[in-house]
Amino acid sequence: MKFGEFMAGLQKGALKHIFLLAGEERYYIEKAREKIFSRLFANQQEQAGALQKLTGVIDTDDLVGLIETAPFFASKNVLLLQDTSLFKENKDEGEGKKSGRDKKLERLLAVLANMPEFSYVIFVQNGKADKRRKIYKTIEKCGAVLEAEAIRAWNINDWLQGKLQSMNKDMDREAMAYFSGVVSTMQVISLEFLDREFDKLALYSKERQITKALLTKVFAGLPEVSIFAMLDAVSERKAKKALQLLRRQLNDGTYFTVILALFTRHVRQLWQAQTLQKQGIRGKALAKPLELNPFIAEKLGRAAMQFPETVLKRNMLALIDADYFLKTGQAGEEVLEHVVIDLCRGMA
Repeated sequence: MKFGEFMAGLQKGALKHIFLLAGEERYYIEKAREKIFSRLFANQQEQAGALQKLTGVIDTDDLVGLIETAPFFASKNVLLLQDTSLFKENKDEGEGKKSGRDKKLERLLAVLANMPEFSYVIFVQNGKADKRRKIYKTIEKCGAVLEAEAIRAWNINDWLQGKLQSMNKDMDREAMAYFSGVVSTMQVISLEFLDREFDKLALYSKERQITKALLTKVFAGLPEVSIFAMLDAVSERKAKKALQLLRRQLNDGTYFTVILALFTRHVRQLWQAQTLQKQGIRGKALAKPLELNPFIAEKLGRAAMQFPETVLKRNMLALIDADYFLKTGQAGEEVLEHVVIDLCRGMA
């Protein structure tokens, strides 16, 4: 299940005895683990007495023994298994060993399906779990599985809504569009970072509604913010504004490689959006193939149609060349200015 549904399930009813936290988004996994621990332990002392951590290769019979062993000095027995071999296929085993391992696995699955009242097992796996495996199906049926999908610009709204709800705040339309635009320029989205920045919002204002002006204050120090404004100016073909913002970024010490990478991606997305629209894919439907927030994808699609295809192609090639020339010292930052001017002029 997704993060929101998983966390909501932890809030109500009796706590499950087996969990699988798997996926690429470490932030979600860590938050889920913290929540489970808060339900299991009253304090750090209780946690230290009850928690056992296991990593890597583990024998299934040994695990069964740990699960069935009643705790001596604690009220419960909690096992945290990090990236164990249980979710990986061993292709080097012979038929005899494989048959024996299958029997041992069946014993483990039987125990997981009927856990002792005093035992809890939390599996944590880095990366996607194989849903075809028997152990996955058993945990899904008898416990709870978190599918921690990596966050991208197009699927960040689930996290955002959950965060706003926890803060007891909401966001107006302008602020939502601004946030989506800033996130769309981030090559890697760090939920830990965004979580901290939104916590700052609570300090800036006690008002329930978050406005664009407030978001601008909080995100003002991010290079992506000024770059987002510059790319927006290029999309609107406002050369003077785009050049001013480019110069500000360079004067503020933003590395040209950061600007170049985001600029190249933006031109590539404009070209892709134009191509997709010629194939009949328009509006919010552009979001999935471009991996963008639907609002941003629709806006990008409108902008893309204002550029001749030859201009986008020419400047895409110019940016690829600029990467080499800038890194080898054969050209200066003027190559970026040239691309901005050529794009905004828009002459085929």
